[in-house]
Parts: sequence; C-alpha cells; structure tokens
Amino acid sequence: MERDLSGAIKHSHVEVNGVRLHLAEQGEGPLVLLLHGFPESWYSWRHQFAPLAEAGFRVVAPDQRGYARSSQPESVDAYSLLHLVGDVTALIGALGEERAVVVGHDWGAPVAWATAALRPDVVRGVVGLSVPPSTTGLAPLAVSREKFGDGFYQIYFQEPGRADAELAADLRSTFRRFLAVPHPEDGKPRRWVVPEGHRLLDIAPEPERLPAWLTEEDVEAFAADYAPHGERAFTGGLNWYRNIDRNNELMAALVGKPIEVPALYVTGEQDLVNAMISPEEQEHLLKHVTPNLHRHVRLPETGHWTQQERPAEVTEALLDFLTHLDGESVQA
Repeated sequence: MERDLSGAIKHSHVEVNGVRLHLAEQGEGPLVLLLHGFPESWYSWRHQFAPLAEAGFRVVAPDQRGYARSSQPESVDAYSLLHLVGDVTALIGALGEERAVVVGHDWGAPVAWATAALRPDVVRGVVGLSVPPSTTGLAPLAVSREKFGDGFYQIYFQEPGRADAELAADLRSTFRRFLAVPHPEDGKPRRWVVPEGHRLLDIAPEPERLPAWLTEEDVEAFAADYAPHGERAFTGGLNWYRNIDRNNELMAALVGKPIEVPALYVTGEQDLVNAMISPEEQEHLLKHVTPNLHRHVRLPETGHWTQQERPAEVTEALLDFLTHLDGESVQA
C-alpha cells in the first residue's frame, strides 16, 4: 500500500466483481465513501479527506469502474447502474465494513442514490452533490433529445469513439476546458449543447487563466491519473452515458419508490444541472424521493464542481449530516 507525498492519504487497489479499483483512504472510524463524477477521479475529493478523517471518519474515495487508475472493462454493457451499485456494495464488504455513508457528485450521485434505494441495509446515509435524487439514473435519451436537441452532450457522447478521441487528444487541455468553464455573467446556468458541425470542446474554449479554486498542479494530477489508459482515457466514463437507456430499463421497478435512508443534497446555484432540471423540479424530487431529507444546501456563485469550488462549505455540510445520523456517528 503506497502513500501520497503528504503521507496522509493511503493508496491501494482492491478487486471487486472482476474489476480492479484504485482507492484513496484516510482516517479511522465509520466508513464514508466518496464517489466522483465525470470526468474526475478520487482527486476531486482532495479537500474533504483531512477534515473528515480528523472528525473521526474513515474516508475512502475510489476511482470508479472505467476511470483513472482503476481497470476499464471492454464491454459497454459492463457500465450499467446495477454494475456500479454492485461495485459500491462489494467495496463496503471488501473494506471489512457492514455499512457506510455514501456520497456522490455528478455521476457519483446517481450511483449513491441507487445504492441507497437498492441496498438500504448497507447505506447508513446518502449524500448527492449536483444531481438530485432518482432511482433510475439520468433521464432517457429520447426525453433529453426532445428537450435539448441532438447536440445535447449526453446525446453527443453516444457515438463510440468520437468524444473519446477528442477528450483524449490532450489531457491537460481537456481538464482545463472542462473544469474551468466560466460561470455565466448573468448567473443563469447554460446547458451543454454542441452546435451542428462543431466538436464537443468547441463549447469549452481553453481558458486564459484558471479559476482561483483550480491550480495547474490540480490539472496535472487529473491528467496523470488518466494517462495510463492512453486513447481510451475517457472511454470508461463515457460508457456510463452509453448505458442511460439501459439503466432506465433495468431500474424500472424502482420508479416511484422513495429512498428511505437519511439524505443530504448539495448544489451550486450556477450548476449546469439547473439548466436541465429546474430548481422547482429538484424540490419536487427531494420531497417525494427523499422523505428523510436532512437538508438541501444551495451554494451561491457555485458551478458544477461543487466540492472543489466550495470545499469548506461542502465539508461543513457533510460533517453536519454525519453528526446527525441516528446516533451512530462520531461527534465532530
């Protein structure tokens, strides 16, 4: 088991369900799993490790199936929501634990919500960042196409190889473009829609400077995590999008089923998700899908990369939630 340069975060690998997952870990105590989104890795939680560990929690952030330092199954079918939930539940057992608090951002949020819906026996509490609660994952592609057009990024991702090659051509540029998308001047989030005849990265130009919360060292860390997969650096993550319709079919029996475990939802007011799912729709989902919602935290002047943009506020919300869980959590 290797350690990072600071000596605080331990790095290891574990085999679950035939997939080799890279783990970053710090602390001892009740288990908290941190699930990243697209296109990220364990590193997106870098600011949360030390505060949660110091508060008495065992913090583990995997690179999820297909991402970064974890292995990348060949078959597109191997990235369904059921596979991803299976990885989370198997990981809890592989870590020698019976239960965990599961926290997810972006794509990690649907995995966290679905894990809580399917396996409440192993989920002590669930937290979603950016993506509101759902038991089936993202909306069917036909619905998104009708609402947002053929250029909508989730539709664009469906063609095998196209986005894969664009994103892998220059890793550092890709991460700068994705992570440094400026907040809209009018405060109204924009959908990611690729105009006809353009490429994906045309809608995310190379920034003149990085935002204050992102450094060149951060960009390099993400790029280094993805580099070993070469031309397929992003294929694993893109295959999650290529299972959207399959997820809706596989999870259909859960439609209308509430997620009963205690929950927390955190979002930025300028998050692009707000341009796809209105705040009113999000409130409706929170009311009907998460009846045991602890809090809904809306962060002003915050975009999509919630825990990176507002690390102190996100950590504070997590600790507040953790210390209120059914008397079992460690008091911070």
